[in-house]
Amino acid sequence: MITTGFIIASAIKVIVVVVAVLTGCAYATWLERKLVGHIQHRIGPNLAGPFGLLQPIADAIKLAFKEDIVPERAERVTYALAPIVAFIPAMLSFAVIPFGDTITIMGQQIDMVISDLNIGILYIFAITSLGVYGIVLAGWSSGSKYSLLGGIRSSAQMISYEIAYGLSIIGVLIIAQTLSMKELVAQQANFFDWFIFRQPLGFVLFVICAIAETNRSPFDMPEAESELVGGYHTEYSSLRFAMFFIGEYANMITVAAVVTTIFLGGWQGPLLPPVVWFCIKVFLFMAFYVWIRGTLPRVRYDQLMNLGWKVLFPLALLNVVVTALIYRL
Repeated sequence: MITTGFIIASAIKVIVVVVAVLTGCAYATWLERKLVGHIQHRIGPNLAGPFGLLQPIADAIKLAFKEDIVPERAERVTYALAPIVAFIPAMLSFAVIPFGDTITIMGQQIDMVISDLNIGILYIFAITSLGVYGIVLAGWSSGSKYSLLGGIRSSAQMISYEIAYGLSIIGVLIIAQTLSMKELVAQQANFFDWFIFRQPLGFVLFVICAIAETNRSPFDMPEAESELVGGYHTEYSSLRFAMFFIGEYANMITVAAVVTTIFLGGWQGPLLPPVVWFCIKVFLFMAFYVWIRGTLPRVRYDQLMNLGWKVLFPLALLNVVVTALIYRL
């Protein structure tokens, strides 16, 4: 039975998660600039506020006041909707990610997850797959050959890596026998029960495919500046460009949260509150994301496709077969 307390608690959780994710997206830009700056022996943002912490706010104000230029040859309705389509799926994914243990407030038990679906993993994969439509529509509707090439690249990349992406977690599902994100965390109560130790190959495959799925370096072919100017978002400016920019970081945080939940024990950890452990793990994976960008050069497009179909896909199948033989025979 749905009570008033349940509705209020759910509304509060939604607001807190949305604010936390948007704030995380803003400061992920600061984190990336700082870490890449240190990797390249630069200072990074340091003038807007202490340690440059007000830089994201300055960027938001700058983008808000920039002129919103729409190309003459653009398909205007699709052009306007594309950034929204790219942004929303990343936000919706957080509906099933548990970020803490159950707590009790005024006699009301509150699960630290917006919705504990028993098909949580399927929901995440279904929702995150929709984000590519925003990129493809942006590339097509802009009326630019560079944008179109970026959109086509993104769709080809998604098809190539989505299969291995999905297969990489099948080993975890074979072991856990559940699709619930909350139950997956519960099964990783002890450190050596984390699925990264029981599925090391699955973890590596998942991370590589996730980087490719989110179009991050070294797999950022849809927006390769040296080839396509800016790819699918070349013709976007002002707040429309900002939505693509925020959407990219929202996807990164989503991937970090999913990796934390599936492979790194979720919010489990000693001494500190569960939410703190969850945030620490997400932060460390985000730092890893940035480290990869500052370390590896962009691959060629044929290398990207070969890696997806000739290496990751066979390895993902092998991982499923070996896991099934070990745990189900």
